Amino acid sequence: MKTTVLHDKHLALNAKMIDYAGFHMPVSYAGITEEHLAVRTGMGIFDVSHMGEFLIEGKDALSFVNYLVTNIITEDTTKVTYALMCDEKGFVIDDLLVYVIQKEKILLVVNAGNIDKDYAWVEKQATSFDVTTRNVSDEFGQVAIQGPKVHENIERMLGISSDDLTFMTYKVVPFGDGHVIFSRTGYTGEDGFEVYGKPDLIAQVWDKAIDLGVVPCGLGARDTLRFEANLPLYGHEISETINPVEAGLNFAVKLDKSFMGRDALFTYKQQPTRKVVGLELLERNIPRHGYGVYKDDTLVGVITTGYLLPDVTTPVACALVDIKYAELGTELHVQIRNNKVPARVRNRKFYTKKYNK
Repeated sequence: MKTTVLHDKHLALNAKMIDYAGFHMPVSYAGITEEHLAVRTGMGIFDVSHMGEFLIEGKDALSFVNYLVTNIITEDTTKVTYALMCDEKGFVIDDLLVYVIQKEKILLVVNAGNIDKDYAWVEKQATSFDVTTRNVSDEFGQVAIQGPKVHENIERMLGISSDDLTFMTYKVVPFGDGHVIFSRTGYTGEDGFEVYGKPDLIAQVWDKAIDLGVVPCGLGARDTLRFEANLPLYGHEISETINPVEAGLNFAVKLDKSFMGRDALFTYKQQPTRKVVGLELLERNIPRHGYGVYKDDTLVGVITTGYLLPDVTTPVACALVDIKYAELGTELHVQIRNNKVPARVRNRKFYTKKYNK
């Protein structure tokens, strides 16, 4: 099992550890609820060094990445772009962040569980372009520092000013005896920052944050936070059997440009058959991933993610359902063990995001 540069620090903090995407990672420290609320009200830090990083370099780097992903990637070297890689049928190979370091040097940040699959796909697609590709995942560490009190403390914490950054922008700055990528991004719905760099530098970032009282947070709170903020998780709201139109990610799919899977998505958008919707349960229970969603006795969908969230009394979920049952207010049932629990289609705005735009 792989470990990150922060593994010993997690053990020293008595983290509860699990196998996640082949890495030994912390699922929680004090507890998921405590960590979730720390990010919503103060500051939390996550080890995300398990994420994958690829470098695309060469004369055709920009045109290649634009062909590879659904969103428009420009020459702007301050912008971070959320995008998806799709196959020929428009299904999602992965979602990712794109950093244009230079016009001929682009960094892709992919999900930990998809690193090998993604890199094989990138290599295959690159053969028609004048580019070189490198999987540099082992050369990077990464942390996410998230929460409403981060901005006012980040300069004291790391000596890095964030006043010149808005949501989904970044800069490369000196830190320690090297440089880090410092981006105003995250996966929680809160304002905050992600820091990428050589593993020893990221260990220093972690230590400085912990010393200033930032709460260490594990994968459990990472999932409840991203779900509450209506952010997709690969293998749940998007996958190799769920396309970005169904997932409601049209903002990241630019059909007026050419990319792998574009024609399939254009056709599908004319007559969609499924949609990821929000659900609220009308009885107290937990709607978990994979549970069936029914209209009367007919299976019409499946739960992609569900929780009874901290500080919330009504259980909520996202579910991929037949488009005929996606209208707000539609009465459905969720199969939970031997019971069909009543539920109602609602919007997916479980939380109002607090990004600094």
